[in-house]
Amino acid sequence: MKKKPIVCHHIINFASFITCILILRGFTFTSPGSFLKNNTTQVMDPPSTLEEEEEPMPEEFVLIEKTQQDGEIEQIIFSSGGDVDVYDLQALCDKVGWPRRPLSKLAAALKNSYMVATLHSVKKSPGSGTYVLRRSYLTEGNDQKKLIGLARATSDHAFNATIWDVLVDPSYQGQGLGKALVEKIVRALLQRDIGNISLFADSQVVEFYRNLGFEPDPEGIKGMFWYPR
Repeated sequence: MKKKPIVCHHIINFASFITCILILRGFTFTSPGSFLKNNTTQVMDPPSTLEEEEEPMPEEFVLIEKTQQDGEIEQIIFSSGGDVDVYDLQALCDKVGWPRRPLSKLAAALKNSYMVATLHSVKKSPGSGTYVLRRSYLTEGNDQKKLIGLARATSDHAFNATIWDVLVDPSYQGQGLGKALVEKIVRALLQRDIGNISLFADSQVVEFYRNLGFEPDPEGIKGMFWYPR
């Protein structure tokens, strides 16, 4: 039996966007480390979990580790569990130029999401004290931790899921982190047999999703929208 295509869309700007449904032809998971030019970058492989769960199981691991010339260590931490500070999220949205949304609605959106994936930068300056690795990330009190990326998905927990709010701090863009966020969420949804995955694509990011193997308007499928008049 022919497998039903996976469709994807993504909204960046609610005031001006094009509707584009994308089909996933060939999904290959690659490491964002290949995008980085720092010779001291280390890409950490996450622990593999083969068990399928009814609900997404939280996980947290070091996605990238970099050592700067001055000895400062920076880790990029991927997490699919834990709370997200809405003020940090609002600040991140401001950085990428998204229109502001009420904090109460941001909190509700996070709470009602099926899955929320985040990226945090954790920095440790040399000479600021010793540090230890606990659960694969830096935990010393002097560490500088900053939210640099987020993506979330809503779902009916059975057939359909929609990916929302894919964003990465502009100073960290171009390193494959947005790609890693999308791939990680898609992988987790497919592992739970959720095959109809959608998001909305602004004209500026259509090529981003094309490069991930997506194609617009699969089999003539179109997105339909209703607006209050």
